[in-house]
Amino acid sequence: MENTYDAKNISWSCRHTWKNASINTTWCLIGCSIGDFGTILFFQFSNIPFPVIGVMILAIINGLITSIILETIILMQQMDKKKAFKTAISMSLISMISMEIAMNLTDFLMTGGQAKITLYTILPMWIAGFLTPLPYNYYRLKKYGKACH
Repeated sequence: MENTYDAKNISWSCRHTWKNASINTTWCLIGCSIGDFGTILFFQFSNIPFPVIGVMILAIINGLITSIILETIILMQQMDKKKAFKTAISMSLISMISMEIAMNLTDFLMTGGQAKITLYTILPMWIAGFLTPLPYNYYRLKKYGKACH
């Protein structure tokens, strides 16, 4: 039987659910960061002339791809490869996309309109990328009793 929660009627004070949502969000953050940071660093160090918005879009796409790959690998510990991939590909794109946009927007704003990874942008990017989808991931756990990632 499916829970019939909506955002107004769920308890937002369940520590166990916040912990699970935080763990799920962290796995997504790791996967997204690999592709996102890798793409930005590639353009940063190769000096290939490419528009900032293009770098950001590629970083978001690659972040989604690496997140799905990481999740597939994690899920293969629990199920066969085909089912793991289908589960990973069907996970919440809302959560992953919001994470990616938050990370890239933070980078863009902190570097004065560039796509550039620096020591002082990494932590704020991770914080923004973690906090942005966390309430949504908590909500999904409460509403559906399952993880987004």
